[in-house]
Order: sequence, then structure tokens, then C-alpha cells
Amino acid sequence: WLRSWLNRIRKQGRAPTARSSKFAPKPAAKSGRGRTAKGATPPPPSASASPVPLPAAVTPDLPRPSISIPVDFELRLAGAIDASGTSRAGEDAAWFRLRSELAQLCLLQGFDELLCLSQLRGVDAYSHQEETVRKVLKQFRGRVLLADEVGLGKTVEAGMVLKEYLLRGMVERVLILTPASLVGQWRDEMESKFDIPFLTSHDPLLRSDPERFWDHARVIASIATARRKEHFERITRHTYDVVIVDEAHHLRNRTTRNYKLVDALNKRFLLLLSATPVQNSLIELYNLLTLLQPGIFKTEKEFRAAYMTPGRPRLPANRDRMRDLMRGAMIRNTRALVAVRLPRRHALTQRVEATAEEAACYRDLSVLVRDSAGRLGGGHRLSLHHLLTAAGSSPPAGATALRRFAEKHAGGCRWSALAERYAAIALGAKEGALLELLRRNPDEKKMVFVHHRETLEHLDALLTERGISFARFDGGLSGPEKDAAIDAFRDHDPVLLCTESGGEGRNVQFCNTLINFDIPWNPMVIEQRIGRIDRIGQEREVFVFNLVARDTLEMLAILDEKINMFELVVGEVGAILGEMDEDKDFAEMILGAWLESTETKREAAFSEVGRRMVEAKHTYESAKTLDGELFGEDFETA
Repeated sequence: WLRSWLNRIRKQGRAPTARSSKFAPKPAAKSGRGRTAKGATPPPPSASASPVPLPAAVTPDLPRPSISIPVDFELRLAGAIDASGTSRAGEDAAWFRLRSELAQLCLLQGFDELLCLSQLRGVDAYSHQEETVRKVLKQFRGRVLLADEVGLGKTVEAGMVLKEYLLRGMVERVLILTPASLVGQWRDEMESKFDIPFLTSHDPLLRSDPERFWDHARVIASIATARRKEHFERITRHTYDVVIVDEAHHLRNRTTRNYKLVDALNKRFLLLLSATPVQNSLIELYNLLTLLQPGIFKTEKEFRAAYMTPGRPRLPANRDRMRDLMRGAMIRNTRALVAVRLPRRHALTQRVEATAEEAACYRDLSVLVRDSAGRLGGGHRLSLHHLLTAAGSSPPAGATALRRFAEKHAGGCRWSALAERYAAIALGAKEGALLELLRRNPDEKKMVFVHHRETLEHLDALLTERGISFARFDGGLSGPEKDAAIDAFRDHDPVLLCTESGGEGRNVQFCNTLINFDIPWNPMVIEQRIGRIDRIGQEREVFVFNLVARDTLEMLAILDEKINMFELVVGEVGAILGEMDEDKDFAEMILGAWLESTETKREAAFSEVGRRMVEAKHTYESAKTLDGELFGEDFETA
């Protein structure tokens, strides 16, 4: 009976109180898929009766909050255990575990003590984040719009909420929906900081066996992929304990498939993340909050009449009353409120002159790639993309990529010949520029980021040969080896040579200089790199150096010229690019422009990308201004 009781408590998400041993009421009846009946209480437990914190497995070092246990409940509980299993307690390990779980259940009757804090890796949770998590769990009952300003850690807050639920055994199935460009970033954050593994829509399983893919308990997917008809039907058949939607302002229109997908999901907890929830009309806010709490504003017609100024869709008619209602569904932290001071950032893009042979090789490669793009078809675009990025990285990386491509394609003699030409280049122009940067201020810590393994090995040998002391950090190292590399970099080595995983989940704020030896085509990867050192807690100015060979395919110039990428707060680039195209990421746009057949068409294509970027930046800035006027600092966690 004890095992049955514990299982019932887990399912209900509450513990018996001192006055009653009855369980929490079942979730309110639904009026449709993923939607609570009008006037009914949303499915998570009510704030008046604290949700039960029940860990998935009791461990000796689990934090135990200091709270009082009512005597009458404690005595009745002890009597029940003694009467039912005294003779087995000393000999049955399973019985002992059940008793331990029940005792722990009695101790943890609220969310005041966060279990997740001791489980985070490389995360310095700030007070505003901890308070946000407590409010989400207790006051908002797991359904809330997180609208913190960019750079204050909405992703960390969402991860902490999810980790807390998992530790307490309250959730199993999780779905995270993001723009296409952020899928990889979310996976990395969840695994490195919260130790929560996910399957993503980048996984080949989605194409080979979509039914099995969506059956997985934890999935991160591009919302553009998830909303497709063949996937929509599969997803909406499942029931999810937690759904998280990043850049949730893309749900602002109720007629879109984005909105219809999230609305149709069978979900218990729902976290919507957006720094700019309103962009064009207050109806967008109505739509978002209706997803969280159906009926909060009654019908759209009543909302328009009560809260909107006729003819001025962005101007509220009853601001105070609207804010009172929104406080029950929204949290917004601002930098002014939490006293966050972000460091000033300086960026320099150094365009180095390629050697004559390097330039000739890249020109010939570009011709081959354009000729092959039409002949090989769209299925080979990823391979062609890899060839261009490898050649732009270093001669050894270009040579290796070309050899592999030649082996897989018939008539690869031209590719093989070009590979041999790349292999014959002893030292590229970028390597010389890197050595010069490292010679400046030799005692200053510098992180050098590379993307291609062949380039990593090449620079490893080059720095060793030149007698430059460095630590190496890459995905092939074990956990202790990675820790040792960071320790060496902090204590005595002036250089950390690293891949994209460099410093992930680890505190490297003792360094304030970053060198991008490889320039990834995905701007979000550049942001992730910069975010290692340009983050809350960095006390010095940050310096970013980008090495680019002239006349190679570069998207950095467009990013810097059109939206002043390096003047933006980390996180704003993603918000801007998300306004351009939800179906394509930035790298695909750039590759498509580069593959145009003539110089005139290429220039026109790149100009169009730049124009759309400027337009997207203006949209973002306008929304940011509007949201500041609407919300101010009235939704803080304090």
C-alpha cells in the first residue's frame, strides 16, 4: 500500500497536508486539445496548496529545507509505517527505500528550497533568476511568459525550472520548440549546464523514422519543422508534461500554424520565452497570454473593447487594469532592476591578404562548387557548404575536405588535384596573423576558437613549434581532462586553443580576449563564443578579434555592416535574425547568395540579404521600445 500511495502522490504532484491525507484534485476538464475549459483552473496544482517536491530518486546529499512538520501528521505517518512493515524494515531494501522517499516527501512540502541549484554545471545563478524560478513554480504553477530583457538569462531560468521538475519526479515528457538557428544552442545548453540530454530535429532519426523520433521523451525541435503537416499530427497525439517555446513572439498571430501547433499540444506546464512579446498590436499579447491562461482576458472582442484604443492598436486604453491581469501570467526582469552592468565590447575584423596560391585555390574551388551545385542537386548543399568553410579555415582543413569529397563522388579528379594544391601550402596568411596577435600582450589570456579539427591539429603543431605555451580544449577530452585544461589556462598558460565546446559550462571570465580564427556562418555560434566571456559577472572590457582572408565567402561583413553585430547585447542577434525567415537559417541564405551563377546576381542576392537584415533590426528595435513602454518595470520578480 505504501508503494501505491507514493505513486499516487507522484501523479497528483502534491503531498497530504497536516489536516487531511487526501490527494490533490485532478486537473480541470479540458474543452479541447491542450486547452483548459473556460473559467476552470489550469492543470498544474494551485498556489494555495504547495506542489509536492518529490525527487526521482532520494540521494544522501539531497538538500533538506528547514521547515516544520506538523506533529499530528508525523505521528500518524510513523504509526502507519510501524503497523504495516516493522518486521520487514530491517531486511527488505526496497521497503527501506520507500520509507526514505516518504520521509523525504514529508520534508519537502514547497518550492522555497530549490533542489536544482546544487545540480547546475558552470552556472552562476543570480538572485533574479532564482526568484523567477520560485515564482514560476509556486505562483504561476508552471505556466508563464518569461519576458526578461535580452542578456538576463531566460534560457537559464527555463532550464532551472525544467531541472527542478525533473529532480522532483514531476515530469517525464518534454518538448522544446525554437527557431531553426537555435536548436543546436538549446541542446548544448541543456546538456552542458543542466545535464539533460535531448534528441533534436537535426537528428537523422527524424527523417528515417519520424514516428520513433516523436515518441522520444525529450525533444528539441525547430518550430518550422514541427508545424509541418506530417509532424503536426504526430506531435499532437502525445501528451507533454513541459512545453517550452523560445522566441515566443512568433506565436503572436492566432491564424498561423505556429500558434495552432502550440495551442493544439496536450501540455501540463508551458513556458513562453520572448524579450519582445508585443511588436505590432496588443492583440499579440492577448494571443500569447490566452495560450497560458485561457479566458484571462475573456474573448478577443471584450479585450479590444476594454483594453485597446480604437484606431491605435499599440496603445492600451486601460493600462493599469491590463497590467494587473498580466501580473498573473508574466515575469519581466530589466537590467536596471537587477543592477546588471554588461562590459563594453570592442571588435576588430582583420582582413588578411591571402598568399597568391591560397587566393588562386579558393577561386578555383568557388568555380567547382558553383558548377556542382546545379549538377549534384540540393541534397549536396551541405557538403558544398563544408568545402567552403574548410577552405576558409586553413589549407590543411581544405585539403582534407576536398579529398573526402573526391572519394565520394565520381569523376573526382579535379577535386583531388585541388586537394593536393591546398596540401602543398605550408603556412596560410591567417596563421601568420594569429601569431602576431599572440605576440601582443603575451601575458594577457586569449581564447582562440577554431571549428575544423584539421585546423586545430595544425595550430597545435604550429604553436608548439613556435614555443607558445597553450592549453587545448576540445570535445575529445574527458571531463577531468577538460577541467585540467581550464585550470592550466587560468593558472599559467596564456592561450586556450579550443573548438566550439571551449569553456562550455565553465567559468572563463578571468579571460576577456577572444580570437575567432574560423568564422562560422551561423551567427549564433559567434554569439555563443562571445558569450563565454561577455556575460554577467565580467568586470573588464571584452576584446574580440576576427581573422578573415580577403576574397573568401564571408558573412561577417554583412552582419557587422548592416546590424552592428558586435555592438549588440549577446542574444539580440538571434532575435533580429529570427525576424528574417523562420524556415531558413542565416547560413542557408548566405550559401544561396554565393551559389548564384553570375557576379551580378550574387551582388543582388547579398544586397537583398542585407536589406532584410536592416528591416529585421528596425522591427526588433521598434518592438523593444514598445515593450519597454508597455511593461516598464512592473513585472519584476522581487
